[in-house]
Amino acid sequence: MIIYNQTLTITSAGNRVSYHDITERIREIVEQSAVKDGLCVVASPHTTCSVFFEEYSHDKNYAGDEYLQVDLNNVLEKVVPRCLSEGQYYHPGPEHTKFGVELPKEKMRTEGTDLVPDKRSLLNTEAHIKGTFIGSSETFIIENKELQIGKVGYIYFVDWDQNRVRNRQCKVQIIGQ
Repeated sequence: MIIYNQTLTITSAGNRVSYHDITERIREIVEQSAVKDGLCVVASPHTTCSVFFEEYSHDKNYAGDEYLQVDLNNVLEKVVPRCLSEGQYYHPGPEHTKFGVELPKEKMRTEGTDLVPDKRSLLNTEAHIKGTFIGSSETFIIENKELQIGKVGYIYFVDWDQNRVRNRQCKVQIIGQ
């Protein structure tokens, strides 16, 4: 039994929802793992990020987002509008706000940024809800050293938080033989 782990670092856009096609990187990791048959788990440890599997949409808008991503944004925005002011949602409440602005700078550096959150950056409730809706991981089958995602299936990492640029982690674990 082989267990192989790798972490991808992905930089979010910061000014809008940012989608990242990680399909080829995942294929490379599968190849590096030397697993012939098994499972590949792709997961985000961040509460405002998701991993999902979708068909590649050849058409893109001017920002570079595929039309399926634009459609997903439009649908989710109707259900969970962007948090633009305190009191729009219960979250972040006063205790969470206090916690967020008092985080030590050293903790933030380990998470890939030198920016300590200010109160405005904590207004990301919609990002948490969208992360919950879409989910934080996907599991794929590896058969004969190949990721079983078909010809049009792509793996995406998305950061729903639009409030600041950050380095995000995407964890990949491959288990098999």
